[in-house]
Amino acid sequence: MPKQRSKRRLAAILAGDVVGYSRLMGIDEEGTLACLNMHRREFLDPKIAEHNGRVVKRTGDGVLIEFASAVDAMRCAIEIQRGMSERNESEEPDRRIDLRIGIHVGDILFEEGDMFGDGVNIAARLEGIAEPGGICISDDTFRQVRSKIDVDLTDDGDQSLKNIERPVRVYRAQFGETAARKVTTPSPSRRPSIAVLPFQNMSGDPEQEYFGDGMVDEIITGLSRIKGLLVVSRNSTFIYKNKPVPIKEVASKLGVQYVLEGGVRKSGNHVRITAQLIDAQTDAHLWAGKYDRLLENVFALQDEITMYVVGAIEPSVRKTEIERVKRQRPNSFDSYDLLLRSQQFVFAGMPKEAAKAIPLLEEALKLEPDYSAAHAYLAWCFHSRYGRGGLREEDRLAAVQHARAAIAFGSDDATALAIAALVLAYDGHETNTALKVFDRALELSNCNIFVLCWNAAILAWTGKVELAIERAELALRLGPFDPMRWRANYALAVAYFHSQRYADAAEAARTVIDVNPVYSLPRAFLVAALVKLGRVEEAKAMATTVLECHPSFTIHGTALYAELEPAVFRPMADAWCEAGLPVC
Repeated sequence: MPKQRSKRRLAAILAGDVVGYSRLMGIDEEGTLACLNMHRREFLDPKIAEHNGRVVKRTGDGVLIEFASAVDAMRCAIEIQRGMSERNESEEPDRRIDLRIGIHVGDILFEEGDMFGDGVNIAARLEGIAEPGGICISDDTFRQVRSKIDVDLTDDGDQSLKNIERPVRVYRAQFGETAARKVTTPSPSRRPSIAVLPFQNMSGDPEQEYFGDGMVDEIITGLSRIKGLLVVSRNSTFIYKNKPVPIKEVASKLGVQYVLEGGVRKSGNHVRITAQLIDAQTDAHLWAGKYDRLLENVFALQDEITMYVVGAIEPSVRKTEIERVKRQRPNSFDSYDLLLRSQQFVFAGMPKEAAKAIPLLEEALKLEPDYSAAHAYLAWCFHSRYGRGGLREEDRLAAVQHARAAIAFGSDDATALAIAALVLAYDGHETNTALKVFDRALELSNCNIFVLCWNAAILAWTGKVELAIERAELALRLGPFDPMRWRANYALAVAYFHSQRYADAAEAARTVIDVNPVYSLPRAFLVAALVKLGRVEEAKAMATTVLECHPSFTIHGTALYAELEPAVFRPMADAWCEAGLPVC
């Protein structure tokens, strides 16, 4: 018999389950089952039928329902949650049947009475993050129901859902006694969150409103690409347009820690854009920028300013978050806090510091096994241990293993992808694969300092010096105060040396040493540049400091991970030999 062909159609999918079902069954198995069946028979099933829903699948505590209309699905969910709230009023708190509901609209694959696909998975993930008694819907659902339902929805920003490739914009509705509080004052996330207020038109020309509004739209889009940063939607922030509201009040109502505000002033063919980032909890100004440009191509100008603003905000927030976690009690750390605490050790690039970071990151993965950033940081730690801590094969394998995990779990995390790509190039010698992963990271965020710096480093080691210099210089322009910008100078030192710009290579290497004095490789770069400049005695003196930082440094050992292109590495190795650095 020929196999029946699968069918597709657009549908609204409602996923629901009982909160704490296992706990309820443990308390009273028969009573819980009887109570749930009563709710289904008397209330839930009639409501589903009333709104033209079709039950596709039931599990012990869950249900998957198809609706032809997003409005029908949402109205059914609202009436179910309101009705269950009333039915639970007479129940003891620990015996109530509370439901969670997620709704998504998407293209669904149907086969043998069941349905499959990302649309189903997204609905199930939304249900998983819904509050007890609440509803979570995707932005696709929101667009279809927002003017047709009688309940307030809170924009919860872009959320990374497990095993879903891209973040999903989430909206929440809550019912019962906590509804008013949850709708008007969302609780701040432990992860950093930001609201971008409408930029003020300071020109006095109403026709210039479009430029400032477009600028804000682009910045919101750019910030939304930063993994782990929750960004409030435009619809939520534009209610404050032309309204002088205190920053703390805005932050409280939107549930964010950080607020970006700015202004646009146009005079003739010139435009000035100002922006400032504020920590709403302390009222401190974390960053401010001013950009004077000719207004020739509006869209190109918006793109350029967006790159600068987003590129500056990410490191500013990162620095503030690291300072926050330093003040926090260790027994209150979650996986994100542990990651932040590890950063200063991870990026020192030396084995002693890596040893301090590894336990923190391993603890983070115990709490969140698919945390892509933690896998990426561990990959870098094991890379540091391998290259500068004895060349143990188990460290190399661990580095590659965690790099692959970071890529598998972090398809939407530009920073994790960049670190993983770097490790794959160095320790796996999978240069072509690494460059493709870098391309993916740049598609996600073309102004991410991590991505630009590390991509520049691999490009430099593979002889693609023009592109390496271009990306390193862009990183330096975008992140003048980013503590990670020394990576750009690392890449420049290699690229300049290969281009026979030895004085520039020496200057770039010195810049890295000033920022990260414990890292041996930039000292070795400086040794090579000094040899080529004819300053051999000075190079030999610097070579002794390489061995002080890294007593087991050898040219052969460095070649095992750094020799991605012999034409780049060999001239540097020859200079190291001339300065007296050990070959083996």
